[in-house]
Amino acid sequence: MHKIVKVEALDGYRLSIVFDDGVAGVVDLSGRLFGPMFEPLSDVAYFRQVSIDEFGAICWPNGADLAPDALHARLQNRTAAVA
Repeated sequence: MHKIVKVEALDGYRLSIVFDDGVAGVVDLSGRLFGPMFEPLSDVAYFRQVSIDEFGAICWPNGADLAPDALHARLQNRTAAVA
């Protein structure tokens, strides 16, 4: 499993992500911030508190997290489509 080594919150509820194997890109979460764990992320200041946990997954202080394997596949497919 690949680990995320860098994450940065961008405007528009987007995340810039870099993986340990060099796969990188931007993921738009603007249409996905619903449900009890993700609704707090609709506050821009809270969304910007994004970090990486000890397993290389994206997380926030309330316990919301994003699986790195799904993000990796999504970004890798975008890179392959462009190449």
